[in-house]
Amino acid sequence: MILKSSSKENAQRNGCFDVIVVGGGHAGCEASHAAARLGLRVAMVTLAKDRIGVMSCNPAIGGLGKGHLVKEIDALGGLMARVTDMTAIQIRKLNMSKGPAVRASRAQCDKNRYSLAMQGQISHLSATADFCVIEGEISKIRVEHSRVVGAEMADGTILSTKTLIVTSGTFLQGLMHVGEEQEKGGRKGDSFSKNLSASLIELGLPLRRLKTGTPPRLHRLSIDFSKLLRQPGDAKVEPFSFFSSFAQFPVLPQIDCYITYTNSLTHDTILANLHRSPMYSGAIKGVGPRYCPSIEDKVVRFKDKDSHQIFLEPEGLDVDEVYVNGVSTSLPRQVQETFIRTIPGLERAEFIRHGYAVEYDAVDARFLKSSLESKDIQGLFLAGQVNGTSGYEEAAAQGLMAGINAAQHVLGRSPLTIGRDQGYIGVMIDDLVLKGSDEPYRMFTSRAEYRLLLREDNADLRLSELGHKVGLLSDMDFERVMRRSSAICTLRNSLRETFALPDKKTNEKMLALGMPELKDRVSGEVLLRRPEMNWSHLVEMSLIGQDVPDNVGEQVETQVKYEGYIDRDINWLKQAEKQERVQIPGEIAFESVPGLSNEIKGRLKITRPETIGQMSRIQGVTPAAVANMLIFLKMRKQNERQIQH
Repeated sequence: MILKSSSKENAQRNGCFDVIVVGGGHAGCEASHAAARLGLRVAMVTLAKDRIGVMSCNPAIGGLGKGHLVKEIDALGGLMARVTDMTAIQIRKLNMSKGPAVRASRAQCDKNRYSLAMQGQISHLSATADFCVIEGEISKIRVEHSRVVGAEMADGTILSTKTLIVTSGTFLQGLMHVGEEQEKGGRKGDSFSKNLSASLIELGLPLRRLKTGTPPRLHRLSIDFSKLLRQPGDAKVEPFSFFSSFAQFPVLPQIDCYITYTNSLTHDTILANLHRSPMYSGAIKGVGPRYCPSIEDKVVRFKDKDSHQIFLEPEGLDVDEVYVNGVSTSLPRQVQETFIRTIPGLERAEFIRHGYAVEYDAVDARFLKSSLESKDIQGLFLAGQVNGTSGYEEAAAQGLMAGINAAQHVLGRSPLTIGRDQGYIGVMIDDLVLKGSDEPYRMFTSRAEYRLLLREDNADLRLSELGHKVGLLSDMDFERVMRRSSAICTLRNSLRETFALPDKKTNEKMLALGMPELKDRVSGEVLLRRPEMNWSHLVEMSLIGQDVPDNVGEQVETQVKYEGYIDRDINWLKQAEKQERVQIPGEIAFESVPGLSNEIKGRLKITRPETIGQMSRIQGVTPAAVANMLIFLKMRKQNERQIQH
């Protein structure tokens, strides 16, 4: 797409950019948006501009752990939550019977409307920033003196740039499998990147083969919904974004999803044809996601289970496609049709698209810094599934950070990094750059040590200041966060100073709520600490007014009820913080550090940790080795001071 602005035409014609983003998926969109919003000259290079922001697999955003990532993207000024709010057709809050740390938002989206809305955001960039989209394939990254200087396209066009972000998803040497059939491509209906893998290898980035898959899509009219369990969304829904300000929400009509189950006949059919699955025949070499297995894997690995749950999820308001969540498969087409029709409600199912697997090249993320920049090549960033992750949310979070840090690099500023104690984004990136990924990485709440601090509901309070400081989150949005923060503080102070008295009226209310009578006056804060007491009870007792916004009242309730646990985590953080952030200079020769075993030296040479905290989390690194490194760094610093004097 050639833009009409003369300055942009000149930039495109001359092929000179500050940032080139390779790919138009979820990572590429966030990276492009971040870099362009920070004032840089940006080009997105994609194989097909009408496929920007496409939901290749599940038509949903969020879920356990993933919803936390989306909230953090939003808090920093990213796009995903806002686009989700524009296109959601079912919204649910998961784990509401459990504690606030593991509650998560999930939105079923209208698949076509989502990609169109994301393309609208990208078009807005074209009109308001120095940004353009180029349709084509990057075949080679040009590097001089260990620094990115440009890229070469498949048609021979040379583009010059100061930084380049690879967000190629599943397109690097992508190969799709359906039974014995093989087709080159990153997803159904799209081509693949032929030459970029060789360029990455040439630059010293080792690649590995990974695999992901997708289930069949069925025609809505061929499904007998009377045999299925209805799964509605929440009666009361909230926007995903902290900053959505719709006059009426939700924007789109809300629909139901449905649940059914496999059975012994389903499993027998799959097992009888297992030899025809490319995963078991040896045709697929890549490693698939352990936490999102194919139906073939489920049947083999969980032989004791009589059935597996399946979610039937409509892909949009105006389409007949239904996504069969839970039966990702690459079995032959005829086998898919046979086993699907053994499932209640799907006996007459008509296929719009068969399931397939795709294997692709991914880099070893241990060769990246926590900024997602290559440790060896300045200005080269990688983000998304190319780093070994699975899922839209993980990709978008990396794309956002890579876009911010590419801009920081060009502007001569320090990179923005998020610690494990600050956000799920920090947990994910830390895991990737320290451990790499032998299988597609998926975010879970269990991966975060401080998950009680890193809740969905406080992502804006945790991270919006960083987004505003770097220049991505607008003044207006940041002011909104500050008003909420101030309201929370004011309300907590009010609760401390407001008392329930042990009079007849109060005790009647206590008994009506099924609680024991008060014997002494009690502050609202102390009362709220009781397990059986919640925010609505305080309102009923007139201790708090009814005009308090839910996102303020619920935040105060969480802070009060979990104060002891939160304080404990904060104290642990303070104790660990001094060592966690001690820098390990990049030029350190680990062979020269005394007291380290050869095995640990080898692990450090591969991973090249940037801080003592990172070093302590590398598998096989002992506390004694960490202590030796601290002593070595201290002695090194003393020697440098002596030389200076």
